[in-house]
Amino acid sequence: MTRTYSIAFYNLENLFDYENNEHTLDKDFTPEGVFQWNREKYFQKINNLALVISGIGETRSAIPPVFLGVCEIENETCLQDLVSSDHLKPFEYQYVFYKSNDLRGIHVAFLFQKNHFELLSSETYEIALDQNAGPDATRDILLIKGKLFDKPIRILLNHWPSRTDGTKKTNAKRLRAAQMTKSIIDRIREEDTDSHIIVMGDFNDDPLSDSLREFLSEGFFNPMLQFQKEKKGSVKYKGKWIMFDQILLNEHLMKSDWFNYVSAHIHVAPFMTQKSGRHKGSPKRTYLGKYFQGGFSDHYPVFVYFQTENP
Repeated sequence: MTRTYSIAFYNLENLFDYENNEHTLDKDFTPEGVFQWNREKYFQKINNLALVISGIGETRSAIPPVFLGVCEIENETCLQDLVSSDHLKPFEYQYVFYKSNDLRGIHVAFLFQKNHFELLSSETYEIALDQNAGPDATRDILLIKGKLFDKPIRILLNHWPSRTDGTKKTNAKRLRAAQMTKSIIDRIREEDTDSHIIVMGDFNDDPLSDSLREFLSEGFFNPMLQFQKEKKGSVKYKGKWIMFDQILLNEHLMKSDWFNYVSAHIHVAPFMTQKSGRHKGSPKRTYLGKYFQGGFSDHYPVFVYFQTENP
């Protein structure tokens, strides 16, 4: 029987626990910090995020994403609380998490439903943003090797350097991250020329940026390109939608006889959206400035529907 499923990516926006960690810059997210972050606020955010994830793909799929990438996670405790929440517990999500050199202490992670995805191995790759120097204090690339419905697949999870210091000034950093991503893909192809690969993440660049455009000529299909052309996005900045969150599928996966790509979407529900004020229509985030409004994230999740034969 052919059934429809989804895969997704979601930037969880500063999912910190409420304990002070002397090894990361998380002081703001403590009870004594700027945001007066505490247990009550933390678990409200956990439940909010779990509610969103549980609803991704619900229009056509009977279950939430069979796997998803997430970013801006402080530690394993946050992930454990997330998958153990009432909204996600029935789906028995497991996760893969590594700490990176990121100074803020926010990292990428991989969540998967063990009934549909078998984890074979995982590893991380540090990014040297300066070609002549060692690894920098940024998020690692997480490589997952597994079996999706018993078919081999590899997933690369990314959270590339931000544009905080200006797009042009930071462009070289994202180009270096793209080069590292492509070098990992080259290694995969050396091992298996017909490998099925998915690249997903918050790239802090849009589909037509220099860092991502080359993937189109490298045999990847980027379904998120359509949203940029339609002036839609997963995050809003100064009143403009930007398509930073993306899922790319390689040609061998697209041509496979078991993974039938259906469509790509930005997951938006009314309760996830700011209802009033100057940010009306934007994703409803946890804080507006220092004001706690109990939102979700400053990003919307993105996801892809696919069909497969599943007895």
